[in-house]
Amino acid sequence: MNLAHLLVRASRIWPDARAICHGDKVHATYRQFADRAACIGRSLLHDYGLKRGDRVAIIMKNRPEYLEALYGIWYAGLVAVPVNAKLHPRECAYIIDDSHAGLCFVSGELEGHVPDPIRKIVTPGPEWQRMQAGHAIPPVEVGKDDLAWLFYTSGTTGQPKGAMLTHGNLKQMTLAFFVDVEHLEPGDTVLHPAPMSHGSGLYNFAALQSGANQVVPLSGQFDPQEIYDLIETYAGTFFFAAPTMVKRLVEAPGAARADTANLKNIIYGGGPMYLSDLKAAMHLFGNKLGQIYGQGESPMTITALSRAMHRNASDERLSSVGVAHSVVDVKVIDDQGEALPAGEVGEICVRGDVVMKGYWNKPDASAAALKSGWLHTGDMGVFDEDGFLTLKDRVKDVIISGGSNIYPREVEEILILHADVLEASVIGHPHPDWGEEVIAFVVTKEESGVSESELDKLCLDHIARFKRPKRYVFLESLPKNNYGKVLKNALRDMLAGK
Repeated sequence: MNLAHLLVRASRIWPDARAICHGDKVHATYRQFADRAACIGRSLLHDYGLKRGDRVAIIMKNRPEYLEALYGIWYAGLVAVPVNAKLHPRECAYIIDDSHAGLCFVSGELEGHVPDPIRKIVTPGPEWQRMQAGHAIPPVEVGKDDLAWLFYTSGTTGQPKGAMLTHGNLKQMTLAFFVDVEHLEPGDTVLHPAPMSHGSGLYNFAALQSGANQVVPLSGQFDPQEIYDLIETYAGTFFFAAPTMVKRLVEAPGAARADTANLKNIIYGGGPMYLSDLKAAMHLFGNKLGQIYGQGESPMTITALSRAMHRNASDERLSSVGVAHSVVDVKVIDDQGEALPAGEVGEICVRGDVVMKGYWNKPDASAAALKSGWLHTGDMGVFDEDGFLTLKDRVKDVIISGGSNIYPREVEEILILHADVLEASVIGHPHPDWGEEVIAFVVTKEESGVSESELDKLCLDHIARFKRPKRYVFLESLPKNNYGKVLKNALRDMLAGK
């Protein structure tokens, strides 16, 4: 059941095929990849004294060594703790301490993010090279319920929690990928422009299962022009991207002239994809987009709107997040926990073998999230009669004004229809008469001169009067966390003068 067996299998079927590339250069074939990971695994056990089940952190920007470190950890039967390289050193220290990581792989420029006395291995570096030069071992045998990955949530409120993902969870996620998301073939390309500590990294398993080549941008991050260059270089290019990344690709200089013949599929997720942005991307790329809705607690796997489902879809369907993955059950419930029929909004719940084991060292939070075998996502949604799910908002973000529910995303979708509005975020603010009133934070193009009256008319032309913002706040940028999600608590604090 050890995930490392995916690499063993791939190294036997496609030993000389490209496994990892850095920019346009080959970093490792599948045979080299497996040999290096097997040697790293042996070193972790025999040179560093780690034992099966111990945690090992990774703090690196995207780079080829990231994948080698991951599989070295799994060869040794250890638990990977990938940490977003954009986090503050204090945030990194919290995750390392909370996970009780005994060692950390870190890239040189982030060495200061690892607190003493944690043992750190700088990658690449002399110690890293010595680890790869030793003896190889076969993967340590583990069970499907053994931990593989501690996936730390983004922590938009409070401290992040470590979702315990097992080898079995991640195998189920990978099988669901091939059934519901995309089919990859040997020689295809899985590009990693998004952080490998999260969504993009979770798709590495699909690459190994199919013999695809994983390509890490030289910059180690998302740069639209570099992505276009890599698409032109590599056949069958597939990658995961946040909606904001897709928007930046569409709006990049020269995007209309870029050669995207090699592009196979962009899977977007991790945040709201506004309909106008999706239509612009489909106009530019054609039918080469798919969507997944998931959480760290049910990794990449709750619902999917496949590439085929995008073709000739109505606006209503394009605004959905698709249908339940084949390996899960999904329902929408009311405040009493009862399943709701199509057309009624409630909290989204999911169950299946892909759902996390619980939160690391947080039994109360685990019990609250996992009730009666169902993961309570905290997201609000509604099914249509055909089983397509549309997200509304987080439970805590729903605005109740005058006894009526108002979903911020519905208002945001209208505001960004304005040609000069770049971004919008809507929250509720306490009101003595109505309970809450709708406040919109808006980012506009420079010197656009957009007025409140223009936006008010736009809203009144598209949504009910009671849903329109009662106040507009114009900002140069919206506060976001390191994954690009808007920090609505920071907006609430701004209004409160904190």
